[in-house]
Amino acid sequence: MLYAVIPAGGSGTRLWPLSRAGHPKFLHPLTGTSASLLQATVERLAPLTTPERTMVVTGAAHVTAVARQLAGLPEENILVEPSPRDSCAAIALAAAVIARRDPDAVMGSFAADHLIGDPLSWAETVREAMRGAEQGLLMTVGITPTRAETGYGYLECGDLLGGGPLRMVAEFKEKPAAEVAEAYFRSGRHLWNASMFVWRVDVFLAELARQQPALHAGVTAISAAWGAPEQDEVLGAVWPTLPKISVDYAVMEGAAMAGRVATVPGDFGWNDVGDFHTLGDVLPADHTGNVVLGAAKPGVLLRDSTGLVVVPHSGRLVAAIGVHDLVVVDTPDAVLVCPRERAQDVKALVDELKERGEEDYV
Repeated sequence: MLYAVIPAGGSGTRLWPLSRAGHPKFLHPLTGTSASLLQATVERLAPLTTPERTMVVTGAAHVTAVARQLAGLPEENILVEPSPRDSCAAIALAAAVIARRDPDAVMGSFAADHLIGDPLSWAETVREAMRGAEQGLLMTVGITPTRAETGYGYLECGDLLGGGPLRMVAEFKEKPAAEVAEAYFRSGRHLWNASMFVWRVDVFLAELARQQPALHAGVTAISAAWGAPEQDEVLGAVWPTLPKISVDYAVMEGAAMAGRVATVPGDFGWNDVGDFHTLGDVLPADHTGNVVLGAAKPGVLLRDSTGLVVVPHSGRLVAAIGVHDLVVVDTPDAVLVCPRERAQDVKALVDELKERGEEDYV
């Protein structure tokens, strides 16, 4: 049975002002139901694992909210990172802790803030990845592209393994320019990189030691003290010294060059909920194409308006007339209005607020 690790970090700046550093997007119900993205992730894992084998790695500021939302998860399965060190440190710490419990464990890492349209198909794809992991491969779950997307990284696929569907990964590709993305889309050899990983913990930790010996030594020291009286002392001393780097850069790119990475193509309605425009694309709309997130009171009043994404989150009535293809986000202390096509640019507003020292809004 799979050990599942859910990295739950980041602040979702393109979903500002709804998503904030203190209450990021994975804690919000952006699924079209009352479940938060984090809760939906745990529910999706139910056919593959148990609460006892599910871990969440999150920041100190979010521990209370995570524990409240995941009441069925053992308290010790919420791993707290004292400060953000990017995905490799978080995932490696979980792998090292799991390895002490079960040295031969197969582990999967799945982000807390993704939407999956077909959970059953997703689970079957993960099972295929587990079969590859049991053979000693570092597995990814790749997404079959539906368009020439410039906002995602790509996996360049090599040969099929056996009768398929597993394929070797020849190379990880950065987010491409438009013409390059078009070539990737047409090639039939490229998948979107959704940063979903499955591997045996011993294989991953060995590869981490080969490519990132300092990071490996640090998480090994921390895991050795995990659950002991000195845990917090060791964690506080070692964690700030760990390299701040993503697992893609730290391990997976080099492992692919060494022929140690394979992938399973998946087609299960994946979306990383990157901004309000894409959220409007994946959530149910009314007959005029408007998406209203949540059932706030007194609610939303729209007239002669189409293609809106409206997030009423302040308790005020939000009303609009004669406008089209806008994002309107109303929170108690900030209001955002922008064209849907500019939704990716919201991050620039957050960056400017930080530069101005207005951290209360961030």
